[in-house]
Amino acid sequence: MNNNNNAQSISKIETFGVEQIPDHERNARPIDLFRMIFGGANTFATAVLGSFPVLFGLSFQAGVAAIVLGVLVGALILAPMGLFGPINGTNNAVSSGAHFGVHGRIVGSFLSLLTAIAFFSLSVWSSGDALIGGAKRLIGLPETDLTLGLAYGLFAVLVLTVCIYGFRFLLWVNKVAVWSASVLFLLGIFAFAGPFDVHYAGTLGLGQEGFWAAFIGAALVAMSNPISFGAFLGDWSRYIPREAPKGRILSAVILAQLATLLPFLFGLATATIVAIQAPDYIAANNYVGGLLAVSPTWFFLPVCLIAVIGGMSTGTTSLYGTGLDMSSVFPRVLSRVKATLLIGVMSIAFIFIGRFAANLVQSVSTFAVLIITCTTPWMVIMLIGLLVRRGYYHPDDLQVFTRGEKGGRYWFTHGWNWRGMGAWIPSALVGLLFVNLPGQFVGPLGNLAQGIDISLPVTLGLAALVYLALLSLFPESPAVYGPNDPRSKTATTLGKSGLQSAA
Repeated sequence: MNNNNNAQSISKIETFGVEQIPDHERNARPIDLFRMIFGGANTFATAVLGSFPVLFGLSFQAGVAAIVLGVLVGALILAPMGLFGPINGTNNAVSSGAHFGVHGRIVGSFLSLLTAIAFFSLSVWSSGDALIGGAKRLIGLPETDLTLGLAYGLFAVLVLTVCIYGFRFLLWVNKVAVWSASVLFLLGIFAFAGPFDVHYAGTLGLGQEGFWAAFIGAALVAMSNPISFGAFLGDWSRYIPREAPKGRILSAVILAQLATLLPFLFGLATATIVAIQAPDYIAANNYVGGLLAVSPTWFFLPVCLIAVIGGMSTGTTSLYGTGLDMSSVFPRVLSRVKATLLIGVMSIAFIFIGRFAANLVQSVSTFAVLIITCTTPWMVIMLIGLLVRRGYYHPDDLQVFTRGEKGGRYWFTHGWNWRGMGAWIPSALVGLLFVNLPGQFVGPLGNLAQGIDISLPVTLGLAALVYLALLSLFPESPAVYGPNDPRSKTATTLGKSGLQSAA
């Protein structure tokens, strides 16, 4: 695509909703998917997540191990979710209708809404606080509820504008964010190289009571970052041609998540410095304030730039996907633009209530872990379904709900596939029972493993076992399998004749 066409596509408001993207419009590449993922996570919000091992009392080295473990496991689970977009030309929530039913796909929509609110709020809160805090020390701007509110409002309006214009503008923003934020984080090496101590011991050593609970908790918080992209990857990968090599798509997702170790480790390293030089901030769970307190004066401006760039890229990647998806849940009422505006206004209200009427920022780790517990079994069911179906889907039948019709290959039982729903509901609920975040949220069964949070292996294992058992005991219709699959030989062809209007 030449520069003139690219400029026109950026300035033109995207008109596509969740309908299948035509082949001639699919000119994105796996590298663009890398930029979207990395740009959306190469932000100040990710650095805040990187500070949690120190807030939990871990040493720097234990914190590195927890973060790397969480990011790596999360990336491996996330990567195949990037394949649904090129195959079906739509977002992952709509694609999930193949395994949950065309009505059951609202599970994915609900999970994407929760994830978007959580990470959009985290992004705006952390970026707004950093921007105002840096401006206070740089030019003496007072840090009041008014200035903070204006900063939050500025971010929210900018993010909303980019999301309304759509994918091309979003891609351009993240191209800028990838390079600029990376350079600014690397500047942090020079800013903090002197006071940084790689041997920072923390307050919990290996073998001490509570160490493993803190370690697993920190790994789960780190894992929440890649898992948070699970419902959104199709929003961007649907613009990749269906014939694109699958290996490149998988590699783009994994490499993008590994690249986020840059902001993660920036947050971890600087949190250890804050813990040593300004421990009161760590005690108050105020990493952003502590970072500004220990930063050299010349680094205030880079901090402000990271805040602006990070707030834009994380906020846009979260809000765009949710607006897109909500337009498909209420297709007769909401276009993509209207849905984006509605979700944006709701998120802005949530941000202001959470910041000024409550203290939800301190509970971000709890919200993140709860989202993981509900989202990972949904992703496991999707991935098992992808393997069982051997990558075959009928994209047109996935759009039944959006068009207000009934029938098709994925209608199952009144639009619900109780095999997928029957695996997701109990696995998510049981996983929540095993969550153990001391001082924040402990499920009724959270202490069965001596205080260690085992919710993730429980929910992952249960979802896989139950779903495979249900598929074995109650085989799906032959119509869902590909024409070359032996299981499809008895299938009755379902096309437009198998559909009927829901009106």
